[in-house]
Amino acid sequence: MKLSASRRSKKRPAGVSRRAFLKGLGIGGGAVGTALIGAGGAAAQAKKEAPAGAPGTRLGPGQVTIAFKVNGRPRTVKTEPRATLLDLLRDRLDLTGTKKICDRGECGGCTVILDGRPVYACMIPALDARGGSITTIEGIGTASRLHPVQESFIEKDALQCGFCTPGFVVAAKALLDRAPSPGASEVREALAGHLCRCGTYTRIVEAVLAAAGKGQA
Repeated sequence: MKLSASRRSKKRPAGVSRRAFLKGLGIGGGAVGTALIGAGGAAAQAKKEAPAGAPGTRLGPGQVTIAFKVNGRPRTVKTEPRATLLDLLRDRLDLTGTKKICDRGECGGCTVILDGRPVYACMIPALDARGGSITTIEGIGTASRLHPVQESFIEKDALQCGFCTPGFVVAAKALLDRAPSPGASEVREALAGHLCRCGTYTRIVEAVLAAAGKGQA
């Protein structure tokens, strides 16, 4: 079947032979391909030269190197972009005092202090902590030198099973850092996102108030 004149004009410009038309397509396609290859190579080189996590760089899907401070100590680790801060602390840094309980931001057992703010570590992507300063329960006190909050929890018998206690202690320290002399209502508000299955809430509030009375928290 023959093409009409109008349909032939759509295939190639008038006055241009079929061979010249196809040859032009070949040259143009090669130029475009060369340009794309060059652009891809430049992007790969830029990605290679940029430091991990720098603005504008693509992170993942493999492991990414990130750096931050944990309990005052500089740390550099590799992790998958999907990992949470909780998983990174427990599985890669062996800081198991930060508890994995609900793993959905409801109980407060995984609370850590990130750049001065108490946060649920299970809800924070590890990559969001890049360059930050993190304090876990391990960085608050030691067996030989307890933090005032820890001392008060013992004195007031503010724990039973103790599984939720690290989250309460960390949150209480964050509160006293910003409000050294809180009232009972402020303490309850600061700890409102924490659950204790043993129900020692009254003694926990008493412990935090007692720690505030000791001065420097």
